[in-house]
Formats: sequence, C-alpha cells, structure tokens
Amino acid sequence: MTYTEVPGVRVPIRMWTDPATVEDVAMQQLRNVSSLPWIEGLAVMPDVHYGKGATVGSVIAMRGAVCPAAVGVDIGCGMSAVRTSLTENDLPGDLSRLRSKIEQAIPVGRGMHDDPVDPRRLYGVPAADWDGFWSGFDGLAEAVKFREERATKQMGTLGSGNHFIEVCTDATGSVWLMLHSGSRNIGKELAEYHIGEARKLPHNQGLIDRDLAVFIADTPQMAAYRRDLFWAQEYARRNRSIMMALLQDVVRREFRKAKVTFDEVISCHHNYVSEERYEGMDLLVTRKGAIKAGGGDYGIIPGSMGTGSYIVRGLGNEASFNSASHGAGRKMSRNAAKKRFSTRDLEEQTRGVECRKDSGVVDEIPGAYKPIERVIDQQRDLVEVVARLKQVVCVKG
Repeated sequence: MTYTEVPGVRVPIRMWTDPATVEDVAMQQLRNVSSLPWIEGLAVMPDVHYGKGATVGSVIAMRGAVCPAAVGVDIGCGMSAVRTSLTENDLPGDLSRLRSKIEQAIPVGRGMHDDPVDPRRLYGVPAADWDGFWSGFDGLAEAVKFREERATKQMGTLGSGNHFIEVCTDATGSVWLMLHSGSRNIGKELAEYHIGEARKLPHNQGLIDRDLAVFIADTPQMAAYRRDLFWAQEYARRNRSIMMALLQDVVRREFRKAKVTFDEVISCHHNYVSEERYEGMDLLVTRKGAIKAGGGDYGIIPGSMGTGSYIVRGLGNEASFNSASHGAGRKMSRNAAKKRFSTRDLEEQTRGVECRKDSGVVDEIPGAYKPIERVIDQQRDLVEVVARLKQVVCVKG
C-alpha cells in the first residue's frame, strides 16, 4: 500500500497502515508529536502501537531538536542476522542441546559475563578500535560513571523482554542465525538521565506531553545528549557483533564436521537517531521502532517467537524518510497478554520451535503481536523481501 495522510497539527501524519486500526491513545500520541515546534515530518509504520511519549513504529524528523523519550530507553536496539552454509538437513531432530549451548555462551536476562569478553579473541568480530571506544566512557554523564564495570561485562549479552536469539531456516533450506538486542543497562540509565534533564528545561514546560521534552541545537544539554546517545548506539552495535560471534562459535563447534561458513552479517538499529538530509534540510531523524530502508539497505523485520521473520532490502522511499517497520508490532500490552493467554496457549502457538514455554514468557506469545505477513504487505513501497525465515530455536531472556 501507499501511505494515507492524516491531518496533524504542524505537519501531516503519513501512515503506512489503516488509521482506523490504530488505537486511540496511539493516534493521540501521533497528534502530540505533530504539534512540536521543531517537527518537519512524521511517518508511521504498519507496526505502530502505543509507546512512552511517542508511538513505537514512528519516524520523527525534526530540525535542530531531538526528543530523548522518543528514542526510548533501549538506545540502539536492533537486529543482526547471517546466513550459514548449513542446511536444515544438517540439524538434529532434537534441538534442545543447541539451545542449551547458546544459553551457556550468551548470558540472558539481567545476566552478564564473569569477565569482559575480549573481542580480539573472537572470530568474526569486525576490526574496530575497542580501546578508543571504551575510552569514550570517561566522557559520559557523571550519573553513569559508576556503571563502567557492569557495562563492560554486559557487552555481548542479550537482555530480556522482546530480545531473542534464533536459529532459523529459509525457503531454500538454508540455516540462518538471528538476534535482537540493544545497549543493555548502560543505554537505559543514560536515557533515563537525559529524559529527566530534558523535562527540567524552560522551553519544554508548555508541551502537551512532558514525555516529548526535547533538547535543542547549540545548547550544552544537546551536546551532552548527542555525545552519550551516539556512544550508546555504538555500544548496541558492538554488543550485537560480539553476541553474533559467540553464537557463530557455538554453531561452529556443534557442527564441527560440516565446517560451517558464514555470509556477511546484516545489522540494523531500530531505536536510534540519525543525521540525514531531506528537501535541502539537515534533520535529526528519530526512528522509534523503525529501520533505515534507503535504496539497497538490507534490514531485518522480525515477527514473534512462533511465526517468522523477513530479510528485506530498502527501496529508498523518501516519503517515509527512507524507513520501514522494525517488526510485527504488539497488538496488546504485556499485562493484557498475560491475562488472556496461558502456558498451554504458548505451547500451542510455538509448536515446532525449541524455546521456553513457561509463564515467564507468556507476554511474548505470538498472539500478542500483529500478523507479520500483513505488516510486510503494507510496506511494499518501502522494502522488497529478500528471504522469509522461520525459527526452529528461540532463546529468550
């Protein structure tokens, strides 16, 4: 579909979904965002749903301003995926051992490594200046300085919530590895600190929603946030690269006889800020639950733990600020999912997937999410499908 334009306050709201299907509270959030004095454009993805301050599944383009609550507390959260040389015929009938080995190698939930992972000892981690990256910790907000040890030990860990690690197969029988994570606790604490600082600023006192408090260009507060924001986004990217290397190492050892090789890793943020130029304007583009989908950009759009995911290639549609959805999107809150579904429902909806099937992950049940096929169909002018993946192993925090 092409987008539907809904009247906003200062800018129109471009929606890649039927506006009638969006919950009222989310529509109100979109109108609130469209009222910001600095707004230049607002695009809404088909996975849109209610969030904190701004809806998940929205692309907010502002000139000279950025809203830390719109970016969210998991700065740089995103996806990585890679195709392996394995085929589904190489996989054993019982995948519980493989799942266990992954869980042993990569801490989940609030877990962390006993000692920081040395990326130079891992095969497949892109060459990078790690010493230079970690030296940047000294320049972060004073409020998080005491978290350095935790941040180093959580590098290469999954987290919880909707974060996951999966082994998947595609239509050709090829086996893929995929994971979803972000900047862990350090990103959360940086975000919370800056959200609090933004709320105190005089220019934010009259906003319709205090969660839309912004930093504006050429101020010390904006400079401090940009520094911490871009560092946290880099932390998230490196976190996924280490996890992917650890995951590849597990697969390489478990399938030693197959001498597994890997294609180039695809990686993309979906909670982040990017400096981009549209219609002659330099803008700060916040993608809150959206991926970059410029012409030729590879991206990953996951469904839920019992459905499937898509590898896509961007078509470069500037009406969406070169963006696409970040996933299926929730159709009910976590609390609502826990009330509606049981562990028996979870077992049924994840049949054939080696994964947790206990009460701790009922809120992640496929029935709590929108149908991923419909979400993909609604953005055919934003991305083209490269591969459809179906998980056979899913590790949750």
